Amino acid sequence: MHGEYKVPGGKLVVVDLDTEDGVLRRVRVGGDFFLEPDEALPAIDRALEGAPADTDASGLGARIDAALPPGTQMFGLTAEGIGVAVRRALAHATDWTDYDWQLVHEGPQPPALHMALDEVLTGEVAAGRRPPTLRVWEWGAPAVVIGSFQSLRNEVDAEAAERHGITVVRRISGGGAMFIEPGNTITYSLSVPDALVQGLSFTDSYAYLDDWVLGALGDMGVKAWYQPLNDIATESGKIAGAAQKRLAGGKGAVLHHVTMAYDIDADKMTEVLRIGREKLSDKGTGSARKRVDPLRRQTGLPRATVIERMIGSFRERYGLSEGGVSGDEMARARELARTKFGSPEWTARVP
Repeated sequence: MHGEYKVPGGKLVVVDLDTEDGVLRRVRVGGDFFLEPDEALPAIDRALEGAPADTDASGLGARIDAALPPGTQMFGLTAEGIGVAVRRALAHATDWTDYDWQLVHEGPQPPALHMALDEVLTGEVAAGRRPPTLRVWEWGAPAVVIGSFQSLRNEVDAEAAERHGITVVRRISGGGAMFIEPGNTITYSLSVPDALVQGLSFTDSYAYLDDWVLGALGDMGVKAWYQPLNDIATESGKIAGAAQKRLAGGKGAVLHHVTMAYDIDADKMTEVLRIGREKLSDKGTGSARKRVDPLRRQTGLPRATVIERMIGSFRERYGLSEGGVSGDEMARARELARTKFGSPEWTARVP
């Protein structure tokens, strides 16, 4: 069995192993990480040899930590990261480069249709009728997108939203509310086979699916990192939030979508969103204005250029062909937008 895992912000770990009678055998760890002293690598292999095959990643990491020679230094590597690579080998997980990725980047769409396209396209990936897809959104109208489990009245000031012409929609994933203005927001979705995140915990899957965009931001001079559970942050503040939804059907698929602040009207956002003091203090700051630090200021680049460079970074890493939404997919998405995502019943399902 073979497993690979790129440690978030670090290096690639590769593990080859067998199992016999429920334990790990013939474990060999490698990768492009840095490790001192040389004796640490065989110590890691020995620590994993004979481990019960159902040991979780943290348990495997603890075995490794206990076996490392005194003074061991790891660069781009963690003991638990090795454990994740082992779990992915045991789960027969796939890698990014195992797939022919398709890009969908079309014209502006209404907010409810974006919600529907996420559900339809990810369902098609689960059914095996569509390749793994990176979809970059263009917004046709300002919106507030609330999480699947959020209370509508607790999150949104309905009068302020109406006054500013803002549509409120509810997505199928959890997480918090997103304030959207078409020229100030960058949003993308990844619709991926469940096999890509096999062996990863829910938390680890966020970091794993966000890693490519951290690299893209770094290439634009923005030092960003993943901040558990679902934020992308810099020293100046949060720049993006992610959310996920697992869909059954076929072999299953994961929807992972991210909204990034390119620019922001903080005064309007705080009028429309009921951002409570508890949420702000949890982020270690006293105001919504300080919580979000837009990409326009940090990159100095036009929004279209930021998107172009993000797409280029993904293509360089994993390959990416131009694609689109089929007529059948669009027809089903429009119907879903009408009957579900554009309906008051769905939007207010948690009043």
